[in-house]
Amino acid sequence: MIFNKSTYFKVFTLLFLSLLHPVSGMAQEETINSESDTLRLHSVSKATWRSTIVPSWGQAYNKKYWKMPIVYAAMGTTIFFAIDNHSSYRRYLDAFNTRIDDDPNTSDEFVGIYDERQLIEIQDQFRKWRDLNIILTGFAYALQIIDAHVDAHLFYYNVSDDLSFRWEPSLIQTPNTNAIGVSLKLDLK
Repeated sequence: MIFNKSTYFKVFTLLFLSLLHPVSGMAQEETINSESDTLRLHSVSKATWRSTIVPSWGQAYNKKYWKMPIVYAAMGTTIFFAIDNHSSYRRYLDAFNTRIDDDPNTSDEFVGIYDERQLIEIQDQFRKWRDLNIILTGFAYALQIIDAHVDAHLFYYNVSDDLSFRWEPSLIQTPNTNAIGVSLKLDLK
């Protein structure tokens, strides 16, 4: 079977649309009927899928808008450095290739500054930095998906403002001795 561009486009479109199609309960909000009104529950899968499709869309769905610039700053910074390191890598690689092409009419910008061995070492260093930044971009992408997923689970978690922590002296009595100590009490209401 021979695949052409049209076939690849059709397969990609079919896969993309299948991701967007709501599967039974997977991407739909659950509802609970309570007497006369309907309460919609926050969907964990919706937050996760949205964050997977577009970075920080899941954070917006979870109403954690302050996290959106952090996601874009983390991913933008790593992408910027990956592109910058790739252009530096290509610069030194082109200089090395120009030097070894045996054409006396071409010269690179590093003649008299670096020898061939140094050009190879420098380009290897920029390649390693580029690859590291690509890995960090993937890590930031995965981390924001996990963050959206966990935030969706904790969406209805109620943290009361009435949290109290007290310590007070106490008398500990045992059959043989008496001791004075400190009792710690944490009230979670």
